[in-house]
Amino acid sequence: MSNALNLAQLQAVHHTGGPSLVLAGAGSGKTRVIVHKIAHLLGQGTPAASIAAITFTNKAAAEMHERARALTGKAAAQVLICTFHALGVRILRQDGECLGLKPQFSILDSDDVLALLKDCGGSTDLATARQWQWTISRWKNAGLDAESALAQAKDEDERVAARIMTRYHERLAAYRSVDFDDLIVLPLRLLQQHPEVRARWQAAYAHWLVDEYQDTNATQYALLQLLAGEAARMTLVGDDDQSIYGWRGATLDNLRRLPEDYPQLKVIKLEQNYRSTAAILRAANQLIASNPKLFEKKLWSELGDGEAIQALACDHEEHEAERMAARWLALRAANPSLRWRDMAALYRANHQSRPLEQALRRAQIPYKVSGGQSFFDRAEIKDVCAWMRLLVNQDDDPAFLRAITTPKRGIGHQTLAALGTLAHGLRLSLFDGLYAHALQASVSKRAHEGLVAFGQEVNALQFAARHANTAERAREVLDDWLKGLGYEQHLHDSEDSPQAATKRWGHVLEFCDWMAQRCQAGDDPTQAPGLLDVAQTVALASTLDERADEADVVTLSTLHAAKGLEWPHVWLAGVNEDVLPMRRDADADLPATEQATRLEEERRLMYVGITRAKQTLVVSWQNRRKRGRDWVAGKPSRFVAEMALTQNQPTIDPRERLRALRAEFAQLKAEGAASS
Repeated sequence: MSNALNLAQLQAVHHTGGPSLVLAGAGSGKTRVIVHKIAHLLGQGTPAASIAAITFTNKAAAEMHERARALTGKAAAQVLICTFHALGVRILRQDGECLGLKPQFSILDSDDVLALLKDCGGSTDLATARQWQWTISRWKNAGLDAESALAQAKDEDERVAARIMTRYHERLAAYRSVDFDDLIVLPLRLLQQHPEVRARWQAAYAHWLVDEYQDTNATQYALLQLLAGEAARMTLVGDDDQSIYGWRGATLDNLRRLPEDYPQLKVIKLEQNYRSTAAILRAANQLIASNPKLFEKKLWSELGDGEAIQALACDHEEHEAERMAARWLALRAANPSLRWRDMAALYRANHQSRPLEQALRRAQIPYKVSGGQSFFDRAEIKDVCAWMRLLVNQDDDPAFLRAITTPKRGIGHQTLAALGTLAHGLRLSLFDGLYAHALQASVSKRAHEGLVAFGQEVNALQFAARHANTAERAREVLDDWLKGLGYEQHLHDSEDSPQAATKRWGHVLEFCDWMAQRCQAGDDPTQAPGLLDVAQTVALASTLDERADEADVVTLSTLHAAKGLEWPHVWLAGVNEDVLPMRRDADADLPATEQATRLEEERRLMYVGITRAKQTLVVSWQNRRKRGRDWVAGKPSRFVAEMALTQNQPTIDPRERLRALRAEFAQLKAEGAASS
């Protein structure tokens, strides 16, 4: 894209007097519009600290910060650019005491929540606890409390979940903690119930910019309305054709309601695409035309027609994977300067990556599976990190709660609730609460002994870590600590199979080796960091994985994880009916309107996949596929027909193509022999 903005982008940038909805089609330069609008607001004299831009991921926020800094210089540092949840933390840290939260409240991660829900529900089954977690999260995002959820429960499973939700909230309150959903729900409640806080936040920000607006849920929209106030100086950037997160609460109702809630709303369409060829955009436009439209929009490009889209019928998933690997090799052979990172294979569900990975390994093509679990996100690594965090910062309440309850040591939620109440009353961290004189009167003698013993373990490990300044000594300290903790046995007790427990124990040993190696001295032994020094950097360890983004490898990704990304060459694999759109056994029992809604979201998911491609696109399906241990007939997804590929873009049987190439090669060989 040139430095100049097109007319629609300029219109979006210059409209600052009231609410605007910027319908930004795929590849239409939405981030560019947002950062240029920040620059325009600054140029109009708007103080940088009164501009807020909200995104959905930390990565998107970091990119926006970088681009804003490149355009506006130092002023960008004062602009608030963060995620919805980071904004929620900011609001609660500043004003959460109105709701009974201390400023340094604890934020529980997904594993902490699951452990708490198991305890509340008296269950050890992970799948059941996850179902409770999803249900409670869905209710919270819809703005329901436990009482409202119980009143609206459809069946006994939901009634059970609503009762568990009540207990769960009691525990959160006792621990002075919040979960991820509370970072939106509680700021909303705070602004609704405290007019003086609401007025202060409305006065603090002159303009709100929201990226990926189509992904907002009902609670986020309500929070935004209260923050923007009656002036409603806000720019909402999104695309109804890329709304693919209905399963986690995102709702197109937020787009439908905008013209009703804000009659003065200015709607601006960004339809020029700077990413894809015209052939790719034609197919995308044809496909999405089958969905009902909130706002009519059609992408176009000045990049030329480009190569025809290939639609391939393959025998089965292994055949499809082999064809994909062969294509990547052929592209590289034809253009040696092409990088592996310019290619991606996208699919509907995680399990579809397996045959693709096997084919790439056989072809010795480097790859990464995007969206896979980070090493540092594993529960067992988080357990170790909790202890390391506690050694460094004994005010870290989430780390305290994780360390004291994993493995279980006979300290139950009632004891921890009593400790939490005492610590809050004395304005102490949970760890400091262990040494409060009043604790002994607040809990049973046995519970008090257990709490004191835990404090002694932490202090002993901290002392040993402070003096562990060689790799060998650090490894000894960690080995002794894990043995005393009984962590290996804990893994075997919590896993269904010995193999799974052994694998997780291997991860723990690998991580401890990593920490010990960081204590290794270089040329100057006096400069070697101790284990306590290493523990201080553990919180940053997860950033090591981010370097993988720069690696020259083929990307394998689900369609959901691919949103917001792009590649010159894309292969959409497994585009079979019942896979994309995905059909579940229970879908047949759903009301017709809900079935239609799900189909429309699946179509948008296909649209997202198509519009990831810049230069070439292959869409493939399997003529037969595995369902369990059985083979079933496969047919192309209805979405392939809806792409309306022309006669110049025929469905290709790869075996016919191979036979034609062999015949052509034989002809050339014969002509060469004749001429010699």
